[in-house]
Amino acid sequence: MKSMTLHRRWRIFGILATVTFICNFHTTTAVDIPLEVEQLPTITAQSPSSLIAFPFDESYPMTCEAKGNPMPEFRWMKNGQEFDPSSDPRLMKEEDSGTFVIPNNGNLTEYQGTYLCYASNKLGTATSREIEFIVPHVPKFPKETLDPVVVEEGQPFTLKCDPPQGIPPLQIYWMTINLQHIEQDERVSMSLNGDLYFSHAVEKDSRRDYCCFAAFPRIRTIVQKTAMSVVVNTKKSHGLSPEVANAILQRRPLLMTPSGVRTEKRLVRGDDMKLECIPEGFPTPQVEWVKMGHKLPARAKLESHGKLLIVPSIEQEDSGKYMCKAKNRLGEVVHYFTVIVEEPPEWLSEPESQLSMIGSDVLIKCSASGTPQPAITWRVNGLPLHEAPAANRKVFDDTIILHNAKASDSAVYQCQASNPHGTLLANANIMVMNLPPMILTTQGEDYTAVEGRGVVMHCNVFSSPPSTITWSKDDSSESVVGPRFTVHDSGSLEIYTTEKEDTGQYTCYAKNTEGSSAIEASLYVTDATRITAAPEDQQILVGTTAQFSCLAEYDKSFSNDFELLWEKDDMNIGLNYTENSRFFVEDGILQIVNVSHRDQGVYKCVGRTPVDQDTASALLMVLDVPDAPEHLVLSEHKTKSVKLKWTPGDNHNSSITEFIIQYEESQWEPGNWKELLRVPGNHISSVLKLHGHVDYRFRVAAVNGVGRGRPSEPTERYKTPPTAPDKNPENIKIEGHLPHEMDINWEPLLPIEHNGPGLEYIVSYRRQDLEDDWKKHTVKRHSFVVKKTPTFVPYEIKIQTRNNQGWGPEPTVVTGYSGEDSFFWTCPQESKTVPSAAPEDVAVVLMNSSAVKVSWTRVNKDKLHGHLGGYRINWWRLRSLLDLKKSHGHKQTLTLPGDRNHAIVPKLQAFSEYSLIVMTFNGRGNGPGSHPVNFKTPEGVPEKNPVFKVTDTQKHTVSLAWAPPSEPNGILTGYLLAYQLINNTEEVGQLQSIDISKPDTTKWTLRDLEPLSKYKFHLRSCTRVGCGPNSSEESTTTLEASLASIHGGISNQGWFIGLLCAIALLTLIVLIACFVNRNKGGKYSVKEKEDLHPDVESQGMNDDTFCEYSDNDEKPLKGSHRSLSREIKAGDSGDSLVDYAEEDTHFNEDGSFIGEYAGRKEKRMSSEIKAAAQSPA
Repeated sequence: MKSMTLHRRWRIFGILATVTFICNFHTTTAVDIPLEVEQLPTITAQSPSSLIAFPFDESYPMTCEAKGNPMPEFRWMKNGQEFDPSSDPRLMKEEDSGTFVIPNNGNLTEYQGTYLCYASNKLGTATSREIEFIVPHVPKFPKETLDPVVVEEGQPFTLKCDPPQGIPPLQIYWMTINLQHIEQDERVSMSLNGDLYFSHAVEKDSRRDYCCFAAFPRIRTIVQKTAMSVVVNTKKSHGLSPEVANAILQRRPLLMTPSGVRTEKRLVRGDDMKLECIPEGFPTPQVEWVKMGHKLPARAKLESHGKLLIVPSIEQEDSGKYMCKAKNRLGEVVHYFTVIVEEPPEWLSEPESQLSMIGSDVLIKCSASGTPQPAITWRVNGLPLHEAPAANRKVFDDTIILHNAKASDSAVYQCQASNPHGTLLANANIMVMNLPPMILTTQGEDYTAVEGRGVVMHCNVFSSPPSTITWSKDDSSESVVGPRFTVHDSGSLEIYTTEKEDTGQYTCYAKNTEGSSAIEASLYVTDATRITAAPEDQQILVGTTAQFSCLAEYDKSFSNDFELLWEKDDMNIGLNYTENSRFFVEDGILQIVNVSHRDQGVYKCVGRTPVDQDTASALLMVLDVPDAPEHLVLSEHKTKSVKLKWTPGDNHNSSITEFIIQYEESQWEPGNWKELLRVPGNHISSVLKLHGHVDYRFRVAAVNGVGRGRPSEPTERYKTPPTAPDKNPENIKIEGHLPHEMDINWEPLLPIEHNGPGLEYIVSYRRQDLEDDWKKHTVKRHSFVVKKTPTFVPYEIKIQTRNNQGWGPEPTVVTGYSGEDSFFWTCPQESKTVPSAAPEDVAVVLMNSSAVKVSWTRVNKDKLHGHLGGYRINWWRLRSLLDLKKSHGHKQTLTLPGDRNHAIVPKLQAFSEYSLIVMTFNGRGNGPGSHPVNFKTPEGVPEKNPVFKVTDTQKHTVSLAWAPPSEPNGILTGYLLAYQLINNTEEVGQLQSIDISKPDTTKWTLRDLEPLSKYKFHLRSCTRVGCGPNSSEESTTTLEASLASIHGGISNQGWFIGLLCAIALLTLIVLIACFVNRNKGGKYSVKEKEDLHPDVESQGMNDDTFCEYSDNDEKPLKGSHRSLSREIKAGDSGDSLVDYAEEDTHFNEDGSFIGEYAGRKEKRMSSEIKAAAQSPA
């Protein structure tokens, strides 16, 4: 009965005490007590709760620092026993500190344990958290002899790792003895504990070097387990047939780990959740994961081929039931995981240090959250509460109440919150005292304020109970009040906007129930510092000098303390007055010489006194030519154009006005960059118009107000395909230097303007005063001389370009005059004889199958007998290397004007033998030829097949026939036949190819084709070098049987045979009638026929200069001009007419040769003229 009454009284007392505490709460504050006042110890520094002695560290400090008044004394407990660090000479102890250092110079195991530090003075004791000193041992696998793991093929087995204990994290690897990783897949996988699981054994699993490696990165250690051996007994070893031996018994899945049906996993919030299911069975089971009643967390990820589910940084909402399912076509197996997420302790209300008045009620609250709920343990001065009883102390769960506290109740209370996942410890210093005001701010402080700005004058007061603080000015007893003045809780006086009248002496007065105290301070209000002449923004060319100026006003009392500084981008400019310095400062002027790009930025002038400062800024912009454009890209590749895009570089503060696009080509002038186009500065792309048959690359340079910048890096090369010329010669000059001659000269096309190989000029001319036909000549050089012209008559001339791809545009007609007559004319500069020596040391170097490089030694000037005209190279094809018999083929000539010692001979026939000579010429003609040089061209690709046709078409087949190439250019190896379905639609069928390896094959039948479908066929002849150009043909398969078979049926009918006989008889009668009519003759005489059709051959073919213009009244034959022009046009070989001449390069007006070439060609030309003359009839 007595105890019940006492218990009831305590409950009433607790309620009353709580009410009293609430009423007296204003007397208790959390405050930082100055060290000048006696106070309890406070732990200020301590070691972490776990201190690991890593072997590579030199020492291990056990830290324990504290403050207090009097100065605390320190003591240590180790594993619950007193521990004195000073008694161990190996430990290093620091003065006036609880810290000691364990050196790494011996056996550290004896120091392993749990330490606790106590800091004590006469008022109480503070404790540190428990510090565990861990001395890791070097983990090792036990030395053991492992028996081989013997398993039947198709059965599951496990290799155990059992890694040794060590400092986490632990990393496990399975490798061979040669450090090659064991391959893991759906069948083979490593579990979280390091074991290696095989869902079913196969023959390749047999090996003797399965090694488990355990790595401990924090102690930089890797250890290896004894190698394990696995022997897989295959069915082949039991003498079974191959079919049975290769078959593995199928079985439904089972789980190798985890065991059972359910597993409970307790995890700490913030850790990674890892759930694994490793099945066995055959076929290899697949694993699926679900969260019962929910979706898997969005952060969830699967690893180890789906056998491992990972949810990083798990939260409470991730708790629940998870299921893994392993299945194959024979069945499935499941396992359930119940995941419970727990939490370490966290403070809800951490106990705070308090300063309370004597007689007040003190409440100390300590509460924490966690799963499971943390247990709260109280201590006072390091002792359990029951070992330090107090009559006025009452504990209510997480709260302690001290009723009517006394000075002797001052103590350090420790609150500890613990659950299985961690421990929290907090020290709360409870000081109970009454103290008169103690002003901690120094007496007589001087303050300086800037007019118009604020100032704070300090008065730091400590007292218990708290003091009332007032401020007064000069000798006035009135407190300083007003909207510009505020006294803060700390006791400081703040004046928001100072005035000159605020200058004076101020007094801070503090008072409480225990007494009062006061200090004085002085305030001086100065004029503000002000920039009066600010620096101005500047734009400066790189490499020149920039100059900023700055002036400021300030209070004269700071004459010796004022400074004017310069900053760039908020960094002080380091002023160095050496010769290499580029910055100079004098009388408020900043000068920067040889300005560079890094000098660009914001420059700030700072006028500074000890109490204030003013600033002004200016921007320096450095001007320079633009940086090179970047990221050049070519797109939209077309025959004669391409699109170029780029990214502009830095314009260096001057807008880009234009971009200059340059090109370089690799054939004519490699390495020489030329301007192609200019585009406005606001463009970043342009379509470039190009010439054909040129290997281009491009670069871009930018231009701004300063100048032209560096060019960009060049693009990749782009080679345009050859095309016909797109321009004709310009600057055509017609001159008559000699009587009866007309010199035609023109400005040749640049090599890049050729647009392709084989450029020629077609020179056409006719008399303007007569209605003549155009006379045409093909030349390769840029001049032409018309001989035997009348004196000073007008001619119309036009020159058109042509290359291997086609003709240039229609040329413009120009007018010129032939030469004037003269009474006496000589040319003393011309030589009287041809050169008398031939070039020597003629050498031939093969370039490819169709071109050679010819070099020679120049003819001595003494042997030229006049001005050097140039060199000529004559060559003949002796034979194809497929033929044994040689023959002197058609001569070809290359004329090279000027002095040179080498040339390239093009357009040779591959796989052939040639003979070549070199000669020089002057104005009189050719010199002797050099000794012939024979050479052979290598094998090339064949020419196009001259015949390729469809010979028969059926419903599903097409028969093809062809003729071999006229020039195989090597040894034929076969043909490449290709075909595809086209059917007149945009989409075509897949191209099918047939490689015909027999070169004597000339026909082929394609089968399994679609009926009534259009096909395109391609044929290419091939040598060892490659295949030649395509020959193409198209044909459409039939719907039913071929007409030939139908006709075969008709031909057997009697009526059809009779019809054919009648047609044959009728044809015979018509032929007889025609023959009789012809023998009767025409209706006109032979004389009339001869007048209408004169015999051209009999009218002048014996004259060496047939069809010439003459000075007498004889007229040229009718039709002769037309026939000659037709002959040139139709029979043009593409070679220069000049190139065919051997001795004399002069021409008659109508274009016929004078000399050996005319005689050699006479018979052929006569027949062609005759045919042309007869053609109008």
